[in-house]
Amino acid sequence: MKVTFLGTGTSMGIPMIGCDCAVCHSEDARDKRLRTSVWIEHENKSWIIDTGIDFRQQALRAGIRTVDAVLFTHPHADHIFGMDELRAINFLQKKDVMIYANSYTFQHLKRVYAYVFSGQEAQSDIPQIRSHVFDTAPFEVDGTEIIPLPLRHGNLPNTGFRIGKFAYCTDVSGFPEETYSLLEDLDILVLGALRNRPHPTHFTIAQAAAEAEKIGARQTYFVHMSHEVSHRELQRRLPPHIQPAFDGLELEIPS
Repeated sequence: MKVTFLGTGTSMGIPMIGCDCAVCHSEDARDKRLRTSVWIEHENKSWIIDTGIDFRQQALRAGIRTVDAVLFTHPHADHIFGMDELRAINFLQKKDVMIYANSYTFQHLKRVYAYVFSGQEAQSDIPQIRSHVFDTAPFEVDGTEIIPLPLRHGNLPNTGFRIGKFAYCTDVSGFPEETYSLLEDLDILVLGALRNRPHPTHFTIAQAAAEAEKIGARQTYFVHMSHEVSHRELQRRLPPHIQPAFDGLELEIPS
């Protein structure tokens, strides 16, 4: 399984509009962060976790030409506002894209993309999709088991995903106790870590590091980092088994 980090930044992206801070003006390419998302290639299938605002740019940069499925974590703008870009994928691959979301996220998708789900004939192109709504039970995507991971994102019912020994948990401020048992024996954990200062809906760097140690994955990568976080400084500060990810990072994970 190959995992490509399409974006590792927070909801405003980095650099932020109008910001004069050192990270926003950094010459380190790893400090340029589009909205958080990953591309998973597994057994000749292509999956995306979250189509955020930057999905078009991310797909062009990574050379994505097919998408078999999109897994949605939650309905915030930086995670769903690129779904309309699937139209271009439909043109290329001549087939629908499956989307997977819990019932809470799916209700918001139907509200935001009413023109997609209305059932009425559209006068222009719309994303051609088919939907699967999950709860807490594992489900299959193209024959591979996906385990939903209940997360806390402030008061929002967010979802992470486990695929084999890889787990993806962005936009998280806490783990329900039952989720820890689903995170045992991981090779790779992707974990949201916003900044050093406290935030009501996201782990700080220190909180995320403590959770990573508790979970004990062989390697943890931080995502959804704000412009208050310098990649180089964070890399130096963290132990080798906990590191910041960056846009374009590619991982090969044994199936």
